[in-house]
Amino acid sequence: MNIQKAINLEDMRTLARRRLPRIAFDFIDGGADDERGMQRNRDAFSRHCLLPRYLRDVSKRIQTVSLFGRSYASPIGISPTGLAGLWRPDADLMQAAAARDANVPFLLSSASNAALEDVMKVAPEHVWFQMYCTTNEQINADLVQRAIACQVKVLVISVDVPVNSNRERNKRNGFARPFRMTPAIVLEALGHPAWVLRYLRTGGVPMMQNWKPYAGQNAAATDVADLYGTLTPAPMVSWEHIKRIRAAWPGPMLIKGLLHPEDAFEAARLGVNGLVVSNHGGRQLDAAPASLEMLPMIAAAVGDRMELILDSGVRRGSDVVIARCLGARACIFGRPSLFGVAAGGQPGVARVLQIMHNEIDMVLAQMGCADFNDLSADWLRSPPVHRLHPTPIQALHA
Repeated sequence: MNIQKAINLEDMRTLARRRLPRIAFDFIDGGADDERGMQRNRDAFSRHCLLPRYLRDVSKRIQTVSLFGRSYASPIGISPTGLAGLWRPDADLMQAAAARDANVPFLLSSASNAALEDVMKVAPEHVWFQMYCTTNEQINADLVQRAIACQVKVLVISVDVPVNSNRERNKRNGFARPFRMTPAIVLEALGHPAWVLRYLRTGGVPMMQNWKPYAGQNAAATDVADLYGTLTPAPMVSWEHIKRIRAAWPGPMLIKGLLHPEDAFEAARLGVNGLVVSNHGGRQLDAAPASLEMLPMIAAAVGDRMELILDSGVRRGSDVVIARCLGARACIFGRPSLFGVAAGGQPGVARVLQIMHNEIDMVLAQMGCADFNDLSADWLRSPPVHRLHPTPIQALHA
């Protein structure tokens, strides 16, 4: 199947599966433990129905959104995903270029293979920088200063990886640090010769360029990866780290990975401008609730003090519409973009973004809503929402 014939994101996943060896595909596709969190993310959307209104003029539909002072063409973006260069060389640059052309945000992972400075040259108005705090405070501070120096507009701090999770597909496939192409891996990969040739032609495991400056001169890609593995995860990260970054960072700052309303309220109190409500796509705590389940409670806790973006399990335009009705300004997704770049490079990512844009437009028309920004809970038929008791706002005014 040609990527232009993909009619939904599942088609792109199928294409990527054909073109990647199992060890690479499973790294993208898999989650933690029994992978129930991944299924919970999808099931959460299915519990909501969109309630259409007819006999309304929807001959023109609007899905542009404003986020942190910039207008984007669609309420979607690309989640931060590390090691993308292993699926296709220059995948980070390709994703950034596709996001630029579609006028949506691209959240560059600090675990990317391309350097922040190089990706910013491709899409200076569309790259947001995502980073993890490390065990080294000087490196944390330097990453922030590098983002300032190359004029990143939005900084995103991921906080939901205090320790590495139990990703059993990776263990079974032999995807471990340090990564080695064992005979068993090579034998299975030979069924995907195009990937193998790219892997060999580019020298094997790609360099994590953002971390190369901290690894010393002449450090090999494996040395840099090993350094990254010693610096992250950082289980001692606390609100004090967030305070220091907030004080140093002059622009909009988001936290990615908070799920509890009280944590969301604390982030707002510290001057954080937004949240990416996320359970890491089911790749961390398998027993965590779906991001969509927690979105209404987080929205109630922070009110209009923060912008909320939903991540995890987004696969349809209707998912984005449901998330908007429950309080999110936009949605981001990672796996579909990686499948797109693996299947077809930059055109594959562009096709993923086009599919989602088209689906959102169709859903808005079918609902009788001409403007995405007019959506609210009134457009939903939903089950009762279980609320934690009390919510932070309720407790504050009790």
